[in-house]
Amino acid sequence: MLGPLAAALVFLASKGKAAVLLLPKLKVLTTSASMLVSVAAYTLIWSWRFALGFVLLLLVHELGHVLQLRREGIKASAPLFIPFLGAVVGMKELPKDAAAEARVGLAGPVLGTIGCLVPLALWAITGNELFQALAFTGFFLNLFNLLPVPPLDGGRAVAALSTWMWLVGFAALVALAFVFPNPIMVLILLVGGFETYRRFKHRNDPEAREYHRVKPRTRAAVAAVYLGLAALLAVGMDATFLERNFSDV
Repeated sequence: MLGPLAAALVFLASKGKAAVLLLPKLKVLTTSASMLVSVAAYTLIWSWRFALGFVLLLLVHELGHVLQLRREGIKASAPLFIPFLGAVVGMKELPKDAAAEARVGLAGPVLGTIGCLVPLALWAITGNELFQALAFTGFFLNLFNLLPVPPLDGGRAVAALSTWMWLVGFAALVALAFVFPNPIMVLILLVGGFETYRRFKHRNDPEAREYHRVKPRTRAAVAAVYLGLAALLAVGMDATFLERNFSDV
């Protein structure tokens, strides 16, 4: 899919000012196209209504990262959706310190949790179990992302607390992979293991020590948001739990 888009970019670049005017729209089109592909892919296992709602919840989560990256003065790519793996936002540069990384990491689950209130409210109004299932899945998605292991959002958040938390998060990820064995969990485990090893190995380097130097007040605020959000998401999952096969929604 990216091949034709690249060819189109080369063609437009030869047209001078027209290309400059159209580039922002092309970014939107790339996000939209990847969203449509993801909806089509998830429709193979769920209903199209649930697939659409799920992708929209992913979009809200990723927009949280994008908005915070802009607040931190960091350029970022538009969200790119990858079927069965979620979505990703690419940073053009690294955060200036662990506190900034934590804010960017937590922004996704925070806005994602707020987004879950929409299907939660629709379920309360209509009683439709589709919205209940979407709310539960959204709460679970954001809670899973809070696992304290890089490159998940929780791994970025605890970078401002203690690098030893990465080992705790990786151990939890290994346990989940044994309890819920599937190819996606194995892939996350491999990526998480590599990233955890790389970052933990260099944690005592001078640059890394300076990067992780965080004010106690900031560390306390990150811990409060992290733990409070995790508890809120767990309550949300418990309140919206639905004893039903996902293929039925």
